[in-house]
Amino acid sequence: MGIKIHGIPHSGATLRVLAAAEEKELDFELVPVDLKSGAHKQQPFLSLNPFGQIPAFEDGDNKLFESRAITQYIAHTYESKGTSLIHKGKQIIDVGIWMEVEAHQFDPAASKLLWELIYKSFFGIEIDNAVVEENETKLAKVLDVYEARLATSKYLGGDSFTLADLHHLPALHNLSGTKVKHLFDERPHVSAWCKDILARPAWEKVVALLKQA
Repeated sequence: MGIKIHGIPHSGATLRVLAAAEEKELDFELVPVDLKSGAHKQQPFLSLNPFGQIPAFEDGDNKLFESRAITQYIAHTYESKGTSLIHKGKQIIDVGIWMEVEAHQFDPAASKLLWELIYKSFFGIEIDNAVVEENETKLAKVLDVYEARLATSKYLGGDSFTLADLHHLPALHNLSGTKVKHLFDERPHVSAWCKDILARPAWEKVVALLKQA
């Protein structure tokens, strides 16, 4: 049956899963989901993700949803292939901590900025500058913590690239084209980290898929 990733490249959560699959050098099929027709809110998609959100993931009889859970499945199930995205021993704790930081500290502010600065214009909705300012301030505080961490560690989870870094890629890619890019550029260790992980060959393959979409 093979691996199937149900989603669209314009979805940040889908991009996160695609990045993990590419890092692991997996053969997979990207199955487009027609969001305009509401296919994600109907069967058979709801049998894959009961919340009606993309992405969904199939690997033989295994059916998963939630992008960060899918990337962990990929990293552990295919541990011997491609890039090692997890650590053993004590460092697994560091990776886990920074994965949580991404999900609960970085992503909330980043997602609101993406909605205001990118997606609203796509839908013809007026930007709320107060929301932009509020979340720019929030993101700056998070990046101050990142700057301190990355001053002592090449990557968030340690000295090698892991899921803790990978989970940031979609937001970093999209925000780099907005006015909040300066938040990353102003912090030298954060800036170097962004340039490093955004230049990874696996991510470049994902970006190529995005450009084709």
